[in-house]
Amino acid sequence: MFREERDESQFKWNMLGDINEGRPNLGPMVHVAVYRLMQYTLRDILIRDSGVEEADRIFFEAGKKAGEQFCENILTQNRDVNAMLTELEQTMRNLGIGILRVESADVERGAFVITVAEDLDCSGIPVCSEEICIYDEGFIAGLLLAYTGTDFNVKEVDCWGSGGRICRFRVDPK
Repeated sequence: MFREERDESQFKWNMLGDINEGRPNLGPMVHVAVYRLMQYTLRDILIRDSGVEEADRIFFEAGKKAGEQFCENILTQNRDVNAMLTELEQTMRNLGIGILRVESADVERGAFVITVAEDLDCSGIPVCSEEICIYDEGFIAGLLLAYTGTDFNVKEVDCWGSGGRICRFRVDPK
């Protein structure tokens, strides 16, 4: 499952296992600090061993794969984009990922500005003058790819890390 060499991602949602069976006492939730501990130490080692550009590529691709799987396994399919975004807002809030809002949308062109407040990845970190939510960029790109079949450019333009109080993402079709 995780030890064989491969050229393509083999991740599937069922690899997450049966969380209710495996964690009957602790349940599905974990403290944000534990999530960030895993993410930030992984990113730190990737940067050390492979450089920033490669670490960013890996985090984006991992987020994209997660977004695709999230869309396919959590969100209702075959609905209009507005209904999907409303469901995504509710689901992200319920799961503690963040408070998503669509700041602006040009549905015909497929261009959006999306914000996430209380973002799982960065809200509350020390200001470092960087937009750091590359995994989130990939996650949003993957969600939209799975939902629409169209590839999107997603770029974070505001972040808690760069001094903002929300994360803001510009989304345009490729």
